[in-house]
Amino acid sequence: MAYIRLQPLKLFKPFGWLVKGKAALKEGLACATDMDISVLPYDPEVIALIKLERSHGRKIVLATASHHTLAERIAEHLQLFDQVLASDGKRNLSSHYKRDLLVEHYGEQGFDYVGNSSDDLPVWSKARKAYVINPEHGVERRAKAQGNVEQVVHSNPLGYKDWLKALRLHQWMKNLLIFVPLLAAHQLTNISLLWQGILAFMLFGLCASSVYLLNDLLDLADDRHHATKRNRPFAAGRLSIKSGLLTFPLLLAGAFSGATLLLPWQFSATLLTYYFLTLVYSLSLKRHMAIDVIALATLYTIRLIAGAAAFNLDLTFWMLAFSMFIFLSLALVKRYAELNQARHKGHIEKTRGRGYFPSDLEMLSSLGAASGYLAVMVLALYIHDQSSTGLYAHPQLIWISCPLLLFWITRVWMLTHRGQMHDDPVVFSIRDRVSLIVGALFGLVFWIAA
Repeated sequence: MAYIRLQPLKLFKPFGWLVKGKAALKEGLACATDMDISVLPYDPEVIALIKLERSHGRKIVLATASHHTLAERIAEHLQLFDQVLASDGKRNLSSHYKRDLLVEHYGEQGFDYVGNSSDDLPVWSKARKAYVINPEHGVERRAKAQGNVEQVVHSNPLGYKDWLKALRLHQWMKNLLIFVPLLAAHQLTNISLLWQGILAFMLFGLCASSVYLLNDLLDLADDRHHATKRNRPFAAGRLSIKSGLLTFPLLLAGAFSGATLLLPWQFSATLLTYYFLTLVYSLSLKRHMAIDVIALATLYTIRLIAGAAAFNLDLTFWMLAFSMFIFLSLALVKRYAELNQARHKGHIEKTRGRGYFPSDLEMLSSLGAASGYLAVMVLALYIHDQSSTGLYAHPQLIWISCPLLLFWITRVWMLTHRGQMHDDPVVFSIRDRVSLIVGALFGLVFWIAA
């Protein structure tokens, strides 16, 4: 995942290494990436077990199928191992190869072995005692059948809350933007279109969750250095990378299958555009100044376009212009909050994985506030447009929405400046009582005007 993140244009090069064998693949990846082993999610219970055995004077060996350069760096960092046995360019030290090497060094039943996977079963068969840590499915039963299991540790039980967090179901609230074109067209009471919107909402959510999983897998290195993101399930090691690699394509396939079979082709095309832009954002755009926030604003706007496609409705110039300005402002809020946190910690260097320095804060706040106020101006021009006024019985009442929006944008930026913006600004708006009241009043104004 680190290799794909760093060199996405060389995605197929590892297949050339794999042709030469697993050992060659591991060596190629080890040489092409630079992993920070200091932030890897080490299991505290395993560390405690090692320290306990060391205190009894036992020799501790790191015997791993990982490449030797990575294994030696981990051993040097932890200072817990007396010897390292690992894979190199010619030998992949796993399963029976590891078993044979350990037997060669220490004899049958001359060692205890700690492992977790089916590849460890042959090693346990020749060990004196087997320690099974967070075993893969079916491994504990097969290990116990060999009769030498000393201890089974479940320090990382798989919980549904971790999957809910990884799928970020709370972020599905952003997909409510799909219903905005229906609301703007005064068709919210059309039951058939409403059901179509619910279906589009669900399918877009599946696609978005697939993107979130892939994004977390690609961002492991950066997330593990982040104050809060390091607690995400994959970064913290509570969910395996393998499970993420299996789940994200299944969600993606479900989203596009449903969209192709049940909704207009324009919705599928918009969903594909969203996925492609998000993928490019994750691999590259998010690390480039200004381009990242424009891409984020575009991703929000695509949700409106997806809604219009699902309902076969036209999007107006005013709606597209308003969404770009308002969401650009919110994207800048997100960046400002991250940089503000970095500045308070005394950082002055460029933030990891981003294109900004903490010294950019003042410029970001100017750009973000200006973008938000431009959204208010677009709303005012919309009210004045003759084609728009024909949709309302009392269009002059819509002017009340302008000070409401001005207040909300100003408040969001003031809270962000004070360091009180801890969530994605859209998610914050859904949870914030004042924002909900302003949103309800905003909607009430348009309803009365109609």
